[in-house]
Amino acid sequence: MNQEIWLNSLQTKTPQEGFELAIKLSRMGVKYTQPNVDVLKELRGDYANSANGLTAASQVIALHFKTVSAANNYWKK
Repeated sequence: MNQEIWLNSLQTKTPQEGFELAIKLSRMGVKYTQPNVDVLKELRGDYANSANGLTAASQVIALHFKTVSAANNYWKK
């Protein structure tokens, strides 16, 4: 498992930064799940050309953005 500390906070200055953090969270989740970079690169074509794969990726990002939004009270701004 990666011991590098890359997530210090869910707090962001703007909703745009929050969305970018949601994407980062999604990517890191995949990286932790499949730490072999060669396998990741090999599989990328499968989901990159799949409507279902892309929709699933968007859903994961949306779920992370919901979490980041809650941490930043975006709905109150």
